[in-house]
Amino acid sequence: MELNLKPKAQCKFDALSLGEVMLRLDPGEGRIRTARNFRVWEGGGEYNVVRGLRRCFGMRAGVITALAENEIGLLMEDLILQGGVDTSLIQWRKTDGIGRDCRNGLNFTERGFGIRGAVGCSDRANTAISKATPKDFDFDYIFGELGTRWLHTGGIYAALSAQASETALAAIKAAKKHGAVVSYDLNYRPSMWGAIGGQKKAQEINREIAQYVDVMIGNEEDFTACLGFEIEGNSQDLQELNLEGYQKMVSRAAEAYPNFKVVATTLREVKTATVNDWSAICWADGKIYKSKDYKGLEIMDRVGGGDSFASGLIYGLIDTGDPQIAVNYGAAHGALAMTTPGDTTMASQKEVEAVMGGAGARVQR
Repeated sequence: MELNLKPKAQCKFDALSLGEVMLRLDPGEGRIRTARNFRVWEGGGEYNVVRGLRRCFGMRAGVITALAENEIGLLMEDLILQGGVDTSLIQWRKTDGIGRDCRNGLNFTERGFGIRGAVGCSDRANTAISKATPKDFDFDYIFGELGTRWLHTGGIYAALSAQASETALAAIKAAKKHGAVVSYDLNYRPSMWGAIGGQKKAQEINREIAQYVDVMIGNEEDFTACLGFEIEGNSQDLQELNLEGYQKMVSRAAEAYPNFKVVATTLREVKTATVNDWSAICWADGKIYKSKDYKGLEIMDRVGGGDSFASGLIYGLIDTGDPQIAVNYGAAHGALAMTTPGDTTMASQKEVEAVMGGAGARVQR
């Protein structure tokens, strides 16, 4: 496996993400429908990855997105800055004051507990980034003159609108043109693709994007819905760690897309909303590499666990080039991220490496 990373000295950024950043309103231990108070966080499927790379792993990370220029947008910028992510590539869009022209996305999320699953209620139509087109960003300047070693984006952003799909593809093509490694999380959400053509459109867009992707992230449902590949057996086989079936599916995908260097996914068996079995696998060079199993993982907030897996995986690939080490970083980082509230990580690299090494939960003094 050779990712051919650009030299660090030639790039302003180690990693950039392209996608929507929303304001998450969190009722804490309560429910959205009965809440009187909310805590606010920033979050988004693609953004969470670079935020983890910056905050946990100390990499130079930035976000390519658009925000409506109002008080909510400024709050979002402040939250992004607190995470250390570069905001210089944010496009600020004028708004008419009530959100007809564009607005900022909101995401109400309750965590779930025991037999009550987590619940999300998004309010994100006509947002600034969903209305942005490829002409709104100078991708040759971003990827050529400024430079980044890595671009991460995904199917959540691509499903926001027809313009978002076009913008994602344009960014990926420009990143490849200028030598950046591209990772993409398929992250299939039928409710999002429904408004712009459903699964047929999802496959059309994702099959084109897949031609330029180096590191593809997705489970068997993602590969089936977005790319048309199916695992032998059923989804329960994957939960029971039928690695052979997943490997065969990924091998077929890699034959169709020989540009895939790495394919990875998390493995989660939901016992209750607050107890999951958790691990991850990574395909590279025709082999499957598996992380340790985190059996009976106690979860405070599962949202963003997969994104934190992706950031740990990417860090491991950049820092070591070893898929086994990378999937271990990803699984440990994702596990730790789900022990704290909010979409984004609160873990340190030292904590991640301690968990990778088998550290327990004894008090540290």
